[in-house]
Amino acid sequence: MRTFSEQQIVFLAPNGNAVNNARKISSGGGFVMRRRSADDTFYMGECKGSGKSNYVVSADFIDEEHPVFRCSCPSRQLPCKHSLALLFEIAGKKDFLVGEIPEDILEKRKKKQAREEKKAEAAASGEKKAPSGKSSRAGKAARTKKIKKQREGLSVMKQMVDQLMNMGLSAMGSVSLKSYRDLAKQLGDYYLPGPQNYFNRLVLEMEAYQKDQDPGHYHQAVEVLKRLRALERKADSYLEEKLEKDNPEADDDILYEELGGIWKLEQLNDLGLKKEKVRLMQLSFQVIFDAARKEYIDLGYWADVDTGEISCTRNYRPLKALKYVKQEDSCFEVAQVPVLSYYPGGMNKRIRWDGVTFAPVERTDLEAVIKFAYQDIASAAKPVKNELKNLLSEDYCGVLLFFERIGRIKNGQGEIYVMEDKTGSRIELRVRGDWENTLAALSLIPDQEVLHGQVLFGLMYYDQEDKKICLYPCSIVTAKGIVRLLY
Repeated sequence: MRTFSEQQIVFLAPNGNAVNNARKISSGGGFVMRRRSADDTFYMGECKGSGKSNYVVSADFIDEEHPVFRCSCPSRQLPCKHSLALLFEIAGKKDFLVGEIPEDILEKRKKKQAREEKKAEAAASGEKKAPSGKSSRAGKAARTKKIKKQREGLSVMKQMVDQLMNMGLSAMGSVSLKSYRDLAKQLGDYYLPGPQNYFNRLVLEMEAYQKDQDPGHYHQAVEVLKRLRALERKADSYLEEKLEKDNPEADDDILYEELGGIWKLEQLNDLGLKKEKVRLMQLSFQVIFDAARKEYIDLGYWADVDTGEISCTRNYRPLKALKYVKQEDSCFEVAQVPVLSYYPGGMNKRIRWDGVTFAPVERTDLEAVIKFAYQDIASAAKPVKNELKNLLSEDYCGVLLFFERIGRIKNGQGEIYVMEDKTGSRIELRVRGDWENTLAALSLIPDQEVLHGQVLFGLMYYDQEDKKICLYPCSIVTAKGIVRLLY
């Protein structure tokens, strides 16, 4: 009989409520019949529902990476709470009678296999799905037209940025924001959601400065303006070159996404941006609200157990679609990914995958990740500084770093947390902006020995006001486990 962990069930669930409801069904004795196949690829059961008849629930594992869930209930969620409850029955080692796989399931398997074989044959023979040369030409013409429209938008944006640069941000406390808000809306019509987000962020900082005159908003506005200027210059050259070469297709340039392009997994894979048989361990997880984008971002950082490379997952949940987009969660097991797709970029590339299985974290996995940590602050700061010079990258980088000890010291403003490496060098541990206060969690760690001779995972960034590199602590990695300061 197969095994299931709660982590696997949570990963498959469409949302948290479905998991909670499924757990109640299973613990409340909701199943009146349970059956499985002798080869352990098919599980089914009858579950009590709100109607007169029981719901028939099944889970087909003939394709381990893409199990198929079926249920006779009217829910549109997939998998529904009854399917998840069946998984809880499996995880709980409930008794399943061994029986034959129903004929209708065998027939559906045959049809699915036939479709997959047809796809494989088409791929092997180089067949393409493009319906006709005429349609292909029309698609290319549409993409070319879009690029020309984007260049028009960049020209409009340049005028506004030049106006701000000439006027000086020092006058932003009195400037009217209406024209800038209007421009932010217009950039969406020019197919420039990326620059639109930057402009929204600039307006928010200017608006906040007008309210409280906090210099921090001024510094942030300057940084956003620098990024807008860099994006405008690089993007215009990038789009001009695509028009000259008559190549409007997506490529592996980071500017494609910065301008608002949305990647599909098959596009990334076709460009060779993929790795096979990857094992990942999550180092931290947090939810950030981006007011400029008007969406929540589920941000997870992962370490490749075999190479030490640190990547991130980003799940965007717009406010307008919160109930339709599943929120991601912390992962406490090793994710085994058959094919990992990654986005163009520098440090901490964004990653995605389609299929995944999970395995318990072993001591050897933790020790493997620890070996890849930077040995001192200077060696970690060097690549981070190089990354931060690229104005189109994130303004923070995730790093694993050995430390001798973590503790408090006094400075002119009171006490601060610092991390000291084996060379005696120190870096301040600081809460970044409105992110969660992870420093408070440090003092609550029961075993304070964890603050000596371990590895810290954190986000290194440059503080504009104090003009120094700081570190936002996220977790402490030990040979016994990961102590999370977030979630």
